[in-house]
Parts: sequence; C-alpha cells; structure tokens
Amino acid sequence: MARDGDINQPTREFPEYPTGEALRARSDVPPEPGRGGPGSPGAPARGLLWVLGAAALAVVVLLGVQATGLLPDFRNPFAKEQTDRSQPPLLKSIRDLSRYVAAEGNFQVVVDVQKDRRNVPDFLLNERTLFVGAGRIEAYVDFAKIGDGAVVVSDDGKSVEIKLPAPQLGETDLDMDKSYVFAEQRGLINRLNDLVGGDPNRQQQVYQLAEDRISAAARDSGLTARAEENTRKMLEGLLRSLGYQKVTVTYTAS
Repeated sequence: MARDGDINQPTREFPEYPTGEALRARSDVPPEPGRGGPGSPGAPARGLLWVLGAAALAVVVLLGVQATGLLPDFRNPFAKEQTDRSQPPLLKSIRDLSRYVAAEGNFQVVVDVQKDRRNVPDFLLNERTLFVGAGRIEAYVDFAKIGDGAVVVSDDGKSVEIKLPAPQLGETDLDMDKSYVFAEQRGLINRLNDLVGGDPNRQQQVYQLAEDRISAAARDSGLTARAEENTRKMLEGLLRSLGYQKVTVTYTAS
C-alpha cells in the first residue's frame, strides 16, 4: 500500500503530467527565430512577394527581348483589317477648255419626296425622304464659239468691238460633303425589301431632283447677267492695257 507522501510522486507506469503552472510557463517561452513554419504570419507575404518579383522579372526580360528584335511583334489576332482592291484609274479622254468662268453660284435646296400607295397604310408601304442638298453651278463664256469677224478694230487703232456668245450655265455640281439625308421614313414592306435586295439607285433619284432644283434656281437668280458684266469688265481692262481707248463688248443671242 502506498504511503501518503508518495501519492504525488511519478511512477514508471504513470509518468509526470504537466500541471497548470507548467503549461503557463511553456506558453511564455518565445518561439525560436528563423523557423517560419506553416503557421508563421510572414510566410504568405513572403510568398506573394516572390511571385510578384518573378512576374515583373519575366515582363522585363520579355520586353527586352522584343526590343532587340529577336521575337516577332505581338499582334491582336482579331484586329480589324482593311483591304483595298480598287483598280487603277483609267484615262478615257482629254479635251481643251476655252471657257471663261465669270460667275459661280452656291445653292442649298431641301427635297421632300414621298412615295406611297392608295388605300395602303403608311406603316406598311411608305417611302418618304427629306434631303438637304448643297451644290454649285458656274456661268461661263465659251470663247471657242467666237466666229470670224467677231473682233473689229477701228482704222485708227484706238477702239475695238468684240461680239461674244451669250453666257451659259454649267452642270450642277452636288457637294456630297455638305449634302445629307435629314430624315427618312419607310414602311414595313419597304424595310423587308431592303433586306432582300433593295434598290441601289434609290438615293440617286433624290440626288437628281436636288440637281434639277438647283439648276432651276440658277436660271432665275440672274447668274448669267452677272457673268456678262464680269466678262465685259475683264476684257475692257485687258484691251485698255494694250492701248485701246474704247472697248465695246456685245453678246449674241443664245
């Protein structure tokens, strides 16, 4: 039977188990430096720094190699490309011009055209275009049409009389950079027709109407009378510089 003094003594079968005071003493001992185990708080930060440093080094090396030209340039495989397959211009003709452009008019016209069908709702079949057209037209005198005897010089050489053909209006030059479609309305059937085939000359009709309106406006604007006056002043100044004291310019009926 064990004695009372031997109750707390360790035996071979029951070794000494640490008490509460021994556990507190062990927790107060600081960890040994240099042992960064898995539970060490600095291990994830050091690992992240290593990864970032390796990535930065790889980028620097790649840029350096590319700068030396050893590697081809990196290009976007889905980049937009444009191919020009246009044919070279073909010279069809050359002609000499003897026109003296004496005046020019710039016009702007608004064309409002609507095409529909009777007894058909507009939302089904309707085509309305509001087009703003800007163009210019020239008034010129064709010196090539001056016939024999059109220039008469006086015996004393001090006066001259010139007969010129009447000024003409050139073709309307529609400026597509300043012309635009302001509004357009199309019915359901018209839109379906555009998806199937469409009319490639649909806008051409509107352009032609704009050119016709500008030509009509030029005829009523007095542009030819302005061309007559400018041509007369030009010839008077030119011939007086040649020594003629009197210069008479007349125009034949067009």
